[in-house]
Amino acid sequence: MFTKTNIEERLLKLRQKRIPSDKFLYEVHRIFAVNEKERDLIKERLSSHSKVIWNRFNLDLLASEKIFHRDEIKKLCVDYRLRFLSAGYFKGEFPEEAISKIRALEKTHQISLGGLKVMAPAKLLKLENADDPLLFAPMGNDYYYLIHKWGADLHPFRKMLMWPYRNFENLVFTVFILSIFLTSMMPMRAFTKGEVGNQEYLLLFLFIFKAVCGIVLYYGFAKGKNFNTAIWDSKYYNG
Repeated sequence: MFTKTNIEERLLKLRQKRIPSDKFLYEVHRIFAVNEKERDLIKERLSSHSKVIWNRFNLDLLASEKIFHRDEIKKLCVDYRLRFLSAGYFKGEFPEEAISKIRALEKTHQISLGGLKVMAPAKLLKLENADDPLLFAPMGNDYYYLIHKWGADLHPFRKMLMWPYRNFENLVFTVFILSIFLTSMMPMRAFTKGEVGNQEYLLLFLFIFKAVCGIVLYYGFAKGKNFNTAIWDSKYYNG
C-alpha cells in the first residue's frame, strides 16, 4: 500500500532545494576553482623563503601535542643528523594531505600561514654549497606547530650511527675505540719475531690511531663535513 522510498530521488530533491539544477554545475565549478586557487597559493608559499617569524594562531584551537620548542627540535636534529630549514629548501613534492592540513588551519584560524619550515635529512633539501620530513609553522617565542609528517620513518639505528658526528668529543672517542678494536685484530707475529708485550701493542695502537685520525680528517675536509650541532639549522651543504 505504501510506495517505497528512493533515497537517490530524495537526495536530488534536497539538493534542488539548496541549489537549482541549472546553477548546480556552475556552483561546483566555482567551488573547485576557488579550492585550486587556494591550494596553488599555499604551494607558492611553501616553495618560497618566507621571512615570517610567527603566525597569529588561536591558541585555544591548537592541539597541544603538536606544539614543540626550538630546543626540542634542535636536540632531535643533532641526535639524528637532520636539518631544520625553510620549506623553500625542500626538493621533494609536498603531499596533497599536507596542503589540505595547511588550508584547514588557515580557515580555522583565519590567517595565512608563513615562515613554514621542514625537518628532514639533508638529502631531501636543496642546500647551498658554502627518510622522514616534518612540516612546521612558527608560533613565536621559539615555538613551532607541527602541521604534517609524511614519508617513511627513520632507520632504527640512525641515532646510533650518527652519534660520532654530534660533536668533536664523540668523534675522538669513536676513533679511539675503533683503533683499539683494529689493534686487537692485528696479527702481531707478522710485525715482530720476538716476544709480544704491552709495549708493542701500545706502539701499534698509536700507529693505528694516527692512521684512523688521518683518514677521518681527510674525509671530513674533502667532503666539507661538519658536526651535527653546527649544521642542524644551516642552509649550506658543508655547514
